[in-house]
Amino acid sequence: MSRTAPNAATIDVDLLVVGSGTGMAAALAGHELGLNVLIVEKTDKVGGSTALSGGAFWIPGNPVIDADGGDDSVDRAHEYLSDIVGDSATPERWQNYLRFGPSAVRLLQRTTRLDFMWSKGYSDYHAERPGGSAVGRTCESKPFDVALLGDHRDDLRAGSMAAPVPMPITGIDYRLINLMVTLPRRGLGRAARRLSQGLVGKALGREYVAGGQALAAGLYDAVLRSDIPVWRNTALARLLTVDGRVTGAVVEQDGNEVTVHAPRGVVLATGGFDHAADLRRRHQLGDLPELSLGSPGNTGDALIAGTDVGAGLDLLEQAWWFPAVAPLPGQSPKVMLAERSLPGSLMVDRFGDRFINESTDYMSFGQEVLSRQAGERPVGQMWIVFDKKYRNSYVFAGELFPHAEIPQDWFDAGIAYRAETVGELAAATGLPNLRGTVARFNELAEAGVDDDFHRGSGAYDRYYGDPSNHPNPCLRPLTRGPFFAVKVVLSDLGTCGGLRTDSAARVTTDSGDVIDGLYAIGNNAANAFGKRYPGAGATIGQGLVYGYIAAHHAADRVSTSTPADLTADIDDPPIVRSVDVTNSPGPQA
Repeated sequence: MSRTAPNAATIDVDLLVVGSGTGMAAALAGHELGLNVLIVEKTDKVGGSTALSGGAFWIPGNPVIDADGGDDSVDRAHEYLSDIVGDSATPERWQNYLRFGPSAVRLLQRTTRLDFMWSKGYSDYHAERPGGSAVGRTCESKPFDVALLGDHRDDLRAGSMAAPVPMPITGIDYRLINLMVTLPRRGLGRAARRLSQGLVGKALGREYVAGGQALAAGLYDAVLRSDIPVWRNTALARLLTVDGRVTGAVVEQDGNEVTVHAPRGVVLATGGFDHAADLRRRHQLGDLPELSLGSPGNTGDALIAGTDVGAGLDLLEQAWWFPAVAPLPGQSPKVMLAERSLPGSLMVDRFGDRFINESTDYMSFGQEVLSRQAGERPVGQMWIVFDKKYRNSYVFAGELFPHAEIPQDWFDAGIAYRAETVGELAAATGLPNLRGTVARFNELAEAGVDDDFHRGSGAYDRYYGDPSNHPNPCLRPLTRGPFFAVKVVLSDLGTCGGLRTDSAARVTTDSGDVIDGLYAIGNNAANAFGKRYPGAGATIGQGLVYGYIAAHHAADRVSTSTPADLTADIDDPPIVRSVDVTNSPGPQA
């Protein structure tokens, strides 16, 4: 058994959850089953990377899709995942994800005050593959009143983007508002609706938020109403074991160690190793800088604690890669999503050559960049090149609205360049092949067919394109200056390699032996989809679904087997009685 500090305080619970992002879903599932649950959070804020995210979840066949008139098939999702995942992950993992996904969503509907909606049209990332869906399987929360948190409002981690006025913007809103110039009726109408909701809500003492802020706030609200304790500023020090079984953990708060006995198990939900520079250099980035958009507390704590008790690791080279606008000195990268799909733009490498379908999903984008980094022709510095019409038509970097000038400090920092001709822009940026690249791109854009990289040929490409642009919503020639080049970096939403787990979220050794009492969910577990990202929200979806599975397994309510008939209804397991343990007061939030 691991040694504890002399005179350490001791607390007994049923289930310990380490991390307050999607770990809160595991806590809610355990609480509903009658378990006595404790959440510990390393930082002073609740929400983790979930609060920084878009807040969507990709869960096929879930009741939100059904209620909104969708007709999603779990059988088709099975075909899809079987095709795209291949042998990069064990089938039992994603099969159990499909099996229990709908039940995990029903849990959230029962236990939280969140109101979910289907993001209809938000295509799967590989919709053209067998079983893929162009209408999509992504759902998200409608705007949520964070004022419901009361005195705990400031506990919530702030989002990565904030509107200058009270205006909750969902993922669907973002897409439409981005088209406010080219499709004003839809774009401006949606913007007015959300602005009205924000301003009227503020007058009534409400504070509406959307995206990951809404999901994290809704989960935290449910945790508070369920009287599940959350200890902030409390880090995992080490796991406790008896005869190879994890029985709890030692946590540290304000320099004091506390022993937490948890006979039902420990759920690790600490996020990935986003900001563990040494690990990232060794397994992923090489000489590339670490520019993660993940929560600042994600430094690989679970990987360290898990391997100390024999856990295996997998897929450490993988992350939810995300191209982003290069940061100003001392700042973080700026989110960049629809920008790559909108017409009137292209992306080039250090020579000024195109190297990818700019509109591809962001994980595939990063994988291609890293593959080229290891090859004979590394991408090196990346740029997005566009014209004035593009700048006047769309939102850029999440903060520059149409017609807004690019800030002077971007030019001063060498992040942005402007020139009246493409040739002058090539000279200013040092991109020798840019003039020829733009000429070739313009030829393809005029025809509406990208023979080189097939931009606009897939449903996901077109989702973030401009439907007013014909014949291809993603392609338009750049013919009239001034022209701009903005530096792009490879960022990420978090790592997705980590602890090896089985279909019940139990941590295993490299040889596949189960470490009883230890579970891992979310980004500190190896991606259930291997090297693939099936659709928007698949990362949060894993945290929610495997949190549900882990809690139910800890309460002895699910098995590890996967039924052959994935379309069969899976009843939510009944409530079970908690084991008889006593919860001492412990540290306070």
